[in-house]
Amino acid sequence: MSLLGKGALAMWWDIAPEVRAGFEDWHSHEHFRERLGIPGFLRGSRWGSASGGEGFFILYEVEAHETLSSPAYLAHLNAPTPWSTQMMPHHRNMVRSQCRVLESRGGGMARHVLTVRLSPAPGREGELRGFIASRTGELINRPGVVGVHLLAHETPPIAKTTEQALRKGADRAADWVLVACGYDTAGLAQLEASDFAQQALTAHGAGPEQIRGMYLLSYSATAPDVR
Repeated sequence: MSLLGKGALAMWWDIAPEVRAGFEDWHSHEHFRERLGIPGFLRGSRWGSASGGEGFFILYEVEAHETLSSPAYLAHLNAPTPWSTQMMPHHRNMVRSQCRVLESRGGGMARHVLTVRLSPAPGREGELRGFIASRTGELINRPGVVGVHLLAHETPPIAKTTEQALRKGADRAADWVLVACGYDTAGLAQLEASDFAQQALTAHGAGPEQIRGMYLLSYSATAPDVR
């Protein structure tokens, strides 16, 4: 697998323009360092909306899905710092998927990223995964594309945390997540219009509700980077 672990925390949220600078300062200089200090957290990456909108996509690569319910991680979720307590209410429209890595080929890091949030149609999980797995080897060699990854959300057996309570509204989750990394938006746009188009994914087992987003790298670090 080219992602650094067998688990991942994939998140999307909106940040209003007037607090964006403060958010990125906090997220880069405190939050990344805190999270990547937790055993099992291997790399964190933040991408902002490629269109200049308010949306962010954040991916933490972790050793295993069990890392996301570990005592060390829960201790941080239930004891946010003063700065985190100040920033959490500004996370709007939170989608937070605690995932197992189903498929991962090619690079896990690039300047541009396309995400597709989707769900398998009932009884067609194997068909959809098989289709994606069969295409990754060719897709990562297309111009502009360097990596393709498939993640599946699985809710860990933990209670609502203090950090969740600080955010406005309930966190949602994407069932499955397709992540395509690339060095050129044109290549990812072509992927979005072909193999990852709604019609193509639906024909091979995806449900009709799919949400796509294109993002531009803001910051990435591994655990040793921030020690």
